[in-house]
Amino acid sequence: MNKVTVHTLFEKKKNREPITWLTAYDFPMAQFEEKAGIDIILVGDSIGMTTFGFDSTLPVTMDLLIPHTQAVRKGAPNVFLIGDMPYMTYQVCAQEAVRNAGRFMAECGCDAIKLEGGREVLDTIKAILRATVPVVGHLGLTPQSIAMLGGYKAQGRDAAAAIRLIEDARLLEEAGVCMILLEAVPPEVARIITERAQIPIVGIGAGPHVDGQCLIVHDMLGMFEAFTPKFVKKYANIGAQIVQALQAFTQDVIQGGFPAPEHCYKMPEAEIRKLEELLKPVK
Repeated sequence: MNKVTVHTLFEKKKNREPITWLTAYDFPMAQFEEKAGIDIILVGDSIGMTTFGFDSTLPVTMDLLIPHTQAVRKGAPNVFLIGDMPYMTYQVCAQEAVRNAGRFMAECGCDAIKLEGGREVLDTIKAILRATVPVVGHLGLTPQSIAMLGGYKAQGRDAAAAIRLIEDARLLEEAGVCMILLEAVPPEVARIITERAQIPIVGIGAGPHVDGQCLIVHDMLGMFEAFTPKFVKKYANIGAQIVQALQAFTQDVIQGGFPAPEHCYKMPEAEIRKLEELLKPVK
C-alpha cells in the first residue's frame, strides 16, 4: 500500500473515488485495516467507550490516547493517520490546543489532528494551522458536546440548523482545514456541503452523497454491545464469535480436552528416565 497523504485524498475527491475511513486503537487492528486498503484511520476518543468502558468520550485524555496512537502508527505506517483531540485539550486556550496537537504529530507521527465544532473553534483551528499542524474538522453530532446537544441526536434536521451547518462547513474550509467529518446529518444537507466544498467531506451517518464513509470499527464488526447507532452497518458479528470461542475453551478445559498431547512439549524418554533416577531418594 502506497502512503496516503492529503494530496491522495484531494485526488480521490477530484476523481470521485470514494474515501474509506475507520477507527483503530491498537497495533493488530491497524495492521488489518492497512492490509484491507483503508485510506484513513482515526484513533478516536471513542476509545473511551469501545475499549475502556466509559459512559462517554469525555474522560479520555491525551496521555491515554498517545500510546494507542503510537501503536496504530506502527501497525499502519501508510494510512492517513488522524489523532483525535480529547475533550478540554483545545477548548481552554489556543496555546494549549497547539501544544496538544503538536504531541500527536511529534510523538505519534500523525498526518493530521481532528477537533469538533464550527465557528466557535475557528480561532483555535487557525492557531493550530499556524503551527503547521493539519486540521480535520468535525460537524453535526459532536459527541464531546452531548450535554449541550441533549444527547446523541442527529443534527441539521430543520432548515435553520441545516443553514448553520452549511455555513460552518464553509467557515472551516476558509480557515484552512484539510477535510471535514460530518456526523449524523441528513443526506440532503451533506450533499449541499459536499458539492460546495473543495476539500474532502467524509460522512458517518451522513448518507451516500459525501466523498467517503467512516465507521467505528467496533460497531461494524459487532464488538460493541452498549448501543448501535442507526447509521451502522454490521459487516461481521465478531463479538458473538469471540464468546463462542471462549465458551468452547472453557468446556475443553473442564472436560479435559485441552491441552491435548499435540499442545505439549516432548521430553526424550532417556531424559525422563534420568530425571526419575535423580528423584529417587538416597539410601
